Amino acid sequence: MNYSIYFENAKKAARHLINLSKEKVNAVLSDVAETLIQNTSIILQENEKDLAKMPVDDPKYDRLKLTSQRILDIANDIKNVVNLVSPLNEVLSEKILDNGLNLKKIRVPLGVVGVIYEARPNVTADVFSLCFKTGNVAVLKGGSDAESSNLAMAKVIQMVLKKHGINPDVLTLLPAERSATEALLNARGFVDVLIPRGSQSLINYVRENSKIPVIETGAGIVHTYFDESGDLEKGKAIILNAKTRRVSVCNALDCVLIHRNRLNDLPALLMPLAEKKVALFADEISFEMLQSSYPSSLLNRATEDHFGTEFLSLKMAVKVVNHFDEAINHIAHYSSKHSEAIISENAENMTNFLNLVDAAAVYANASTGFTDGAQFGLGAEIGISTQKLHARGPMGLEELTSYKWVVRGDGQVRK
Repeated sequence: MNYSIYFENAKKAARHLINLSKEKVNAVLSDVAETLIQNTSIILQENEKDLAKMPVDDPKYDRLKLTSQRILDIANDIKNVVNLVSPLNEVLSEKILDNGLNLKKIRVPLGVVGVIYEARPNVTADVFSLCFKTGNVAVLKGGSDAESSNLAMAKVIQMVLKKHGINPDVLTLLPAERSATEALLNARGFVDVLIPRGSQSLINYVRENSKIPVIETGAGIVHTYFDESGDLEKGKAIILNAKTRRVSVCNALDCVLIHRNRLNDLPALLMPLAEKKVALFADEISFEMLQSSYPSSLLNRATEDHFGTEFLSLKMAVKVVNHFDEAINHIAHYSSKHSEAIISENAENMTNFLNLVDAAAVYANASTGFTDGAQFGLGAEIGISTQKLHARGPMGLEELTSYKWVVRGDGQVRK
């Protein structure tokens, strides 16, 4: 199949967005949110077709599954974007040179944003809303496992765009075939930036094969360190929430580290997880401590492979550390630089943890479940960047802009 027509039309559509008023943009997004809700039954029917092809125990199943509440949440995220101030045309700096030239540095769209994603139909709406608000065209390549769901949501969005007299190619959904991925990776000159959302293998593949600049939204290998001074009740609540609130998301907890001097509190700290049937992979010391209290069917001895694993399921690793520095070193070795947390009442340890740990989001006495664009006040999110160039952490409106220099003169020439 020749995919060039998709990319050519997307690039042309980008010019169509430049002069849209903020009022028009917000009206369209509000209409999209309401129309998605109105079409809930149709979207759910299409989602069922995708779910029927995926085993229920697949870690991606929960991400793929839509419900009436999840569609309402998607619509509410779009409404949140409506209420945010657009960063477009914001003057970042301004000065007049000695020769009289007036310089302004202003925010502008990235242009055409490509997103490759797996079984996450919510991404279709999230990416569109953020891109549209910032004057960007969205070129989406979803996985075949969510093909029907993505098509249903894209059709609703494009229907609203046509209703408002806007080029529907500002949302371009590529066919689900693998060949479309290869075409997108090579769409240099048409697509300005590429953002992969999914497994580490997908992210690695895109980074290694793309001819377009890539913003990595990384897998989450997430740790929580229970410090020597940690509060037990806070720890129980934080660990339970971070692990079980939604196990298939990238901010879910994968490994608990506990200071050796608090080993006696480990059974109480992790007991709430047993009620949620969380399987533990414990190092030798923690295994011995948990053997008499944690259900034997859920308690396993850890191997080296369990540390540094993003489980995306009701599984978690546990390790005892001898001191604060050992916890920091363990995280530095295994972290994917997504989200990391400490539970502590020691102000110095908390400050050192927040300063020393290299991650997009670092927490003291709070669940890593908050690493989310909506929770950070960004409306929806296009992904959580684990790299350091251009964007880091939850990516909202500002992260979908670049800038340009606008220079006004009155006949000046350079000597």
